[in-house]
Amino acid sequence: MVDYVVQLTKDATKITPAHHERLRQAGFDDKAILQITLIAAWFNYINRVADALGVGREG
Repeated sequence: MVDYVVQLTKDATKITPAHHERLRQAGFDDKAILQITLIAAWFNYINRVADALGVGREG
C-alpha cells in the first residue's frame, strides 16, 4: 500500500493495473483501493493548497 501511495504522490500517471493487482494480492478489495486512492489524493491536494498559501510558514 505504501509503495502505491508513494507512486500516486510522485506521478499518478504511472499507476498501472499491475499496481492495483498487487494491492489485491495483499488483501485489499476494490473498495479499499478506492479508499486508499481517495485519501492519499486528498492529502496531496490539501497539502499543495496549504503550501501555495503559505500555511504553517512564518513570514
